[in-house]
Amino acid sequence: MMKATAGGGGKGMRVIWNDEELEDAWDKVRREAKAAFGNDGMYMEKFIEEPRHIEIQVAGDMYDNYSHMSERDCSIQRRHQKLVEETPSPFMTAKLRKEMGEAAKKAAAAVHYEGVGTVEFLVDKNRNFYFMEMNTRIQVEHTITEEAISWDLVKEQIKIASGVKVSGKDYKPQVHVMQCRINAEDPFNDWRPSPGTITDYHQPGGHGVRVDTHVYSGYTIPPNYDSMISKLIVYARSREEVIAKMQRALDEYVIEGVKTTIPFHQRLLSHPEFIKGNFTTKFLEEYDILSNEEPAN
Repeated sequence: MMKATAGGGGKGMRVIWNDEELEDAWDKVRREAKAAFGNDGMYMEKFIEEPRHIEIQVAGDMYDNYSHMSERDCSIQRRHQKLVEETPSPFMTAKLRKEMGEAAKKAAAAVHYEGVGTVEFLVDKNRNFYFMEMNTRIQVEHTITEEAISWDLVKEQIKIASGVKVSGKDYKPQVHVMQCRINAEDPFNDWRPSPGTITDYHQPGGHGVRVDTHVYSGYTIPPNYDSMISKLIVYARSREEVIAKMQRALDEYVIEGVKTTIPFHQRLLSHPEFIKGNFTTKFLEEYDILSNEEPAN
């Protein structure tokens, strides 16, 4: 796997299958990285086929205390861009969580990391895990960790910066949490961006439903930036209940005037293999869940 050192969001990445592809791919990815990030630095790593993308939230302070706040499974992706995240991972075991948590803390300690960050791993079918990168910031999917352990991660960052020690305690999810990224994209038209004015907006509510957004009826989504409209987060006592609650929330979510990824999420959550927890980062390549005609709503 060839990657841009300044990359993100799936840009500046290419899988190289043989020696003949290397030189041409190297030039193309460098140009892509330079255009996207102003930096054409590159590196290469082992490519893991059909992996899970599982990351560990960590916190470290100036006194070299470190905590991990359990995992997030971010394996449902399109072109390396995350679409759904959940915790706990249906693939996780207590043994694997402990091993990955310790590895994540060790990585943070090696650079004397201060703040809240995310250590990302790829995990193969035999539960061998491989370090991928560390994101030294709050991420889009931090919300599910907050709900799973009842912790305000932004507040934790501020406390660490002011000199407050982290607990040194390790955490595991107390409830099951899932997040769907709602984007202004048309999944039935090759995921094309759908900028425009939202003519009607109604978000779901109720116990265990959280919506993080900045939009409203009359808001115009510009074509210049990321297409994310909102993050729809639900939590419940079990994964089965979370899926049912998320389906209800998606049914209630009204965003008119632009195309959104809500229909995609509705189909994904109804797919029998997703319901069973049988998925990898290649799920959307293996199952064409958008092959039928676009639904009326």
